[in-house]
Amino acid sequence: MPCSKANPHRAGIRRPCPAISARNRYPRPTSAQQENSVHGSQNKSRDFRTDINGLRAWAVVSVVLYHFGIAPFQGGFVGVDIFFVISGFLMTSIIVTALAADRFSFIRFYMARARRIIPALVFLCATLLILGWFCLTSIDYKLFASHAISSLLFLSNVKFWRESGYFDSSSHEKWLLHTWSLSVEWQFYLILPIGIWIIWKLFPRKKAVAGALAAVLLLSLALSAYVTPDKPSLAFYMLPFRAWEMLLGGLLFLANDRIAAQRRIPPAALEITGFALIVASILLFDHASEWPGWRAALPVAGTALVMAASRSKSYWTGNTLAQWLGTRSYSIYLWHWPVVVALVYLNLKGRYDAALIGIGLSVLLGNLSYLLVEAPARKLLDRVRMPFEIGLISVATAATAVLCAGVYLKQGVQGRMPAAVEIAAREAEDLDPRRPSCFAIDSPTSPACVYGGKKVAAILIGDSHAAATVTALADAVPSRDLGVLDLSYMSCPMLLDGWNAPGRFPGGRACSEFNQWALRKMDDYPADVPVVILNRTSVYAVGHNESWEGTAGKPAFYFTQAYPTATEPYLQEFSEHLISAACTVAKKHKVFIVRPIPEMGVDVPKVVARSLVVGSPIEPSITRTEYEQRHRPVWRAQDAAAERCGVKILDPLPYLCKGDVCRSTLAGRPIYYDDDHLSEFGNKLLVPMFRTVFAQQ
Repeated sequence: MPCSKANPHRAGIRRPCPAISARNRYPRPTSAQQENSVHGSQNKSRDFRTDINGLRAWAVVSVVLYHFGIAPFQGGFVGVDIFFVISGFLMTSIIVTALAADRFSFIRFYMARARRIIPALVFLCATLLILGWFCLTSIDYKLFASHAISSLLFLSNVKFWRESGYFDSSSHEKWLLHTWSLSVEWQFYLILPIGIWIIWKLFPRKKAVAGALAAVLLLSLALSAYVTPDKPSLAFYMLPFRAWEMLLGGLLFLANDRIAAQRRIPPAALEITGFALIVASILLFDHASEWPGWRAALPVAGTALVMAASRSKSYWTGNTLAQWLGTRSYSIYLWHWPVVVALVYLNLKGRYDAALIGIGLSVLLGNLSYLLVEAPARKLLDRVRMPFEIGLISVATAATAVLCAGVYLKQGVQGRMPAAVEIAAREAEDLDPRRPSCFAIDSPTSPACVYGGKKVAAILIGDSHAAATVTALADAVPSRDLGVLDLSYMSCPMLLDGWNAPGRFPGGRACSEFNQWALRKMDDYPADVPVVILNRTSVYAVGHNESWEGTAGKPAFYFTQAYPTATEPYLQEFSEHLISAACTVAKKHKVFIVRPIPEMGVDVPKVVARSLVVGSPIEPSITRTEYEQRHRPVWRAQDAAAERCGVKILDPLPYLCKGDVCRSTLAGRPIYYDDDHLSEFGNKLLVPMFRTVFAQQ
């Protein structure tokens, strides 16, 4: 038992002080003390904060119900923001109290965090690695391995930011996507003690620390509000735009004594107001809300108010269920997302009965993880000496990471699955091999690659749908010495004087600059060189289909003003600009405009391959009626362009559809590399259509 000398981790337990050994100079807290308790003044004992533990329950429940699609928890992702405030509060309390008692140790602080987080995380990654051997295709297994490595290194937030957005369709297929928040917290844990230690050494008082944290908080909040509208994924995942949430928790601790001494509002009123803000956030926001930005201030402020109330016996946080869930919140959080992804793999996403079963399974797995991994690991690591603790954690983490690295380097260990499964899965990689060097992404110009012979016989312009079919057009040229000029640009339709919706596509206003450059580029070629325009036009006019949450029915390209929905005035404006662009090109070249490629609404290679794994083959398709309903506004505009300035229409439906069904496979092999782009195998079906471009010359 520690002696009566000031002890930052076990204050309140006193006995005479014997000689203090190096081992016992900085005694470590128990799990409950470390993670859910805070110091008041230097003379107060450390008490277990049941309100904080109960808040964890609210946070994890809201996140779980949101991810399983339970209405009305469409804003349940704010649970992560609640966790951030709690973390900032507890970490600041541990650091500042230890510094005030001259007992702070960097190594013990970091190891306490490792003891709390790493064992359960390693166990999750190792378990999924084993299960993946039997269930995942080589492409999915390789991707999982890379995600696991980044999660174990606490860099997954960076990786997921670079890969895609949190709310896009592919996010529901990443087994460890939820670990981004652990990475953000870990990065915060690394920086916070260093910053506070430096300030404390210069100005050893809480006011100085509070002032510094407040300054950084304001800067982080301003950055978050500024960046979120234009770069939502960057703001969502990265620490600089999230730090203010945790720093507010830290400031709350530093002001804790003053709040208690000068409180004029009853604690119950503070708590009710705080929960009202949290509940309002859950009900008012959804996946289409720009986040975090200024909107995150609502649940963050609500969490701070509940914690400021500090009601240990509150009905909202102190009840038995809240305490049980709060104690297991970390393990439940870890396991719930893989269950969500499993439902996607089994094609059960959106089914209410499956969601309810998934929620129950998440709680069960979280409880087992807590009882069999999280709690025992903490107790074991509490008992061993620091060098052994470091060794155990390092070896377990490194061993798991090395196994994942092996899977990654072995390209997902091919050959584990039946050949039909791998053939379907590999179609996701069946892209133009020249795409990395020929497809324009972030430049106002294009590499202007020529496919086929050196003499340009046709020009192809458009977005990624054009890039996905350029080799088919090149295969249609009548002579080997003839080629196709590729002017494709990422997320950039052949429309003039407009811009991409902020946060939806990367092009922005650079798209218009590119198209103006492309018009000048076309002037370098004779009038008898035809121009083929191919875009995923409907996505810009009426938004994504239902597979993209929050973007269905929302235009992705604007001209004079931003429209929240595809209203008739907007569609009329869109149509006029489409006609104008096509007719502008037609003044100097013969123009062929391609009808929209059918969109399947699901990632075809993944769905086909995974259905084969579980023994229930699926071949996604859509009906012509569904196709016509989605693309009717674009067809009307294309027909008007044909009537006004003589552009020719190329229709891919006779080649991609059979009867009333537009297919996604041919002889069991996908013809798409995702949900809407034709693969190199699939685009060859359009070669006969493209031959008409040259037949009419």
